[in-house]
Amino acid sequence: MIIFSRLLLITNNYKGVINMNNFKKIGLSALAGSLVSVSAHAAEVSVSGSASITMDRPSKEMVTGNDFSMGDSLGFNMSGETDGGLGVAVYYEIDGGALDDYDMTLSGDWGSLKFNGSGSSSALGAIDDVTPNAYEEAWDIVDYDGTLTVGAPTVIGGGGGANMFIYTSPTMSGLTVTAAYQNDGGAAAVADSYHDYAIAYSPEMVEGLTVGYGAGTIMTGISTEKDNNTMYAKYAVGGFTVGYQVSESDHDTVSSSQESTAYGITYAVNDDFSIGYSYHELEFDAAKSSNNSDQESNGISASYTMGGMTLGGAMNTVDQMDGVATGDYEGYEFNLSFAF
Repeated sequence: MIIFSRLLLITNNYKGVINMNNFKKIGLSALAGSLVSVSAHAAEVSVSGSASITMDRPSKEMVTGNDFSMGDSLGFNMSGETDGGLGVAVYYEIDGGALDDYDMTLSGDWGSLKFNGSGSSSALGAIDDVTPNAYEEAWDIVDYDGTLTVGAPTVIGGGGGANMFIYTSPTMSGLTVTAAYQNDGGAAAVADSYHDYAIAYSPEMVEGLTVGYGAGTIMTGISTEKDNNTMYAKYAVGGFTVGYQVSESDHDTVSSSQESTAYGITYAVNDDFSIGYSYHELEFDAAKSSNNSDQESNGISASYTMGGMTLGGAMNTVDQMDGVATGDYEGYEFNLSFAF
């Protein structure tokens, strides 16, 4: 009897302390509160991607191997905003089954600042060739000389690669400024690796016109550098788009200096079908091309869109590739792609 009375007393004393219903209510309330807190800062996630089948013959000399290949990419973009109104976006792209491009961008009324972990172009690299084409540039596709080992020189562009800061200003009265900087990370043979900028202007009084200029410096050694610059104009009216661009690359090694001229025209037959012609000339320093042969590229291209599917093709020729008088080659490419 004494033992039973003591057990009853202990049970009554703890009844007000341990109440499973109250414990459940407290736990659920805390969980709900934490979920509300998280959702207030949740990011928007979007997924995009593409898959394509390509048939290409990059040189008349290339008569072996499989002409067909497949490409695919899958991109994930996550964006949100802080309590202070600062936009934050993170992007990852998987290309060919491997992580390829990734970056983080902060944005606001002051513009945007991107830290490119891998894959993005610099300010100058993004405008290395803005002349219009329906599928590919004139200098593209034809990638080999007669030995199938040397690639054709292409365009005078900017730097790129990993760990680069890229700032883009807000557009003001049609004017946009972009700047990029990439540090060498303390490499012994190179000073500040790369910096460039680009300016684009679309005057409100001339609809369809865009003019631009870009310049950059690549440190190729402690005391050697390469200076690249480009300027262009592009105009769209009706179904026509025309463009003209000149670029220059000055090296400390004189024989590596180059100048290029490019122009192109496209015509949109309708909303789905476009055709185009493009031309690109690359002039080498006399020390490199003793016979003063300039590399000339010509290309015709077309594309047809069916919803998310696009069929594109081009046929390009390169004369005097790499400044060699006998280096005349041609190539063609057809591509079927699906984007979502």
